[in-house]
Amino acid sequence: MPRMSASFPTTRYSIVTASASGDADVRRPAFDALVTAYWKPVFKYVRLKWRASPDEAADLTQGFFLRAFEKDFFGDFDPRQARFRTYLRTCLDAFVANARKADGRLKRGGHLHIVPLDVVAAEKELQEQAPNAMDDADAYFHREWLRTLFAAAVARLRKDCAARDRTRRFTIFERYELADAEDRPTYAELARALDLATTDVTNELAAARREFRRFVLDILREQCASDDEFHAEARALTRSTT
Repeated sequence: MPRMSASFPTTRYSIVTASASGDADVRRPAFDALVTAYWKPVFKYVRLKWRASPDEAADLTQGFFLRAFEKDFFGDFDPRQARFRTYLRTCLDAFVANARKADGRLKRGGHLHIVPLDVVAAEKELQEQAPNAMDDADAYFHREWLRTLFAAAVARLRKDCAARDRTRRFTIFERYELADAEDRPTYAELARALDLATTDVTNELAAARREFRRFVLDILREQCASDDEFHAEARALTRSTT
């Protein structure tokens, strides 16, 4: 992924804060966005940490977010005490432990639906991970959250480029930044493949990186409950990608 610089925008809208709103018209779409951001890290974490089968992990993921919505789990979050993803994982561990103690009282077989789960894609990603991926639970959850964050930013960049008739820019970004290191083409190879000057590739890639970074920070900003949390997460993100 492109390197992140250390200049961060100011927090504007937070789906974490909005998901605890007393206004249903504000709360539900914010909660849906929060679930979209976190369901895959939650599913994978439950699969590995709690050694759940794919079906059980899917049901526990659905059940967790359903209970979080019904009981307003996230309304008690205090960004001065912890990062949101740490708080969410603490709530998740407690929920799964209680569900296990209840000896299967959680409904099975896909009866709970608060978000569509692409279990096949999540399982494929799990199979590609190292056997010791869960050695550090907090680090693992953080990595999976980052993977989802970057994927969302890539999707926004693709959509933005298409809307502005700049599909060539995204193509260059995709072929260079999203390629495996061993398969990554040189700028000259990209230029030949796309019938462009090498300087065009350089300029388009630089622009795409700036836009990608902006989308990453926009999404990160939405997922933080305060300016302080956002700036701390952004600084940590910069360190991890440089």
